[in-house]
Amino acid sequence: MSPEPSAQPEPSEDRTAGADPAAGATITPYRDGPLIVRGSFRLQDQDGAEIDPGRDTIALCRCGKSGIKPFCDGSHKRSGFSAPSAPSRPRPAAQILRDGRREG
Repeated sequence: MSPEPSAQPEPSEDRTAGADPAAGATITPYRDGPLIVRGSFRLQDQDGAEIDPGRDTIALCRCGKSGIKPFCDGSHKRSGFSAPSAPSRPRPAAQILRDGRREG
């Protein structure tokens, strides 16, 4: 089953030796869809073995239905997966950190 165009964004560029590892990654949860990871990152399984994504932009499954986990294959559309892009309320730890920065 091949990924749907909207589920697997076009790579910004192929992974190259010249990629800046200090640039970090941006992770964007798409409404009712995958987590899009852009930038320099390392993907590994629970045992620490590296998973080569082969590109700088990937879509990670959030619905649990993908046939190519951890990557998205568009199954969320067929399964009726629903999730917001942002949390409906702030995480308690995030609030504590924000409050601490204001005081310090």
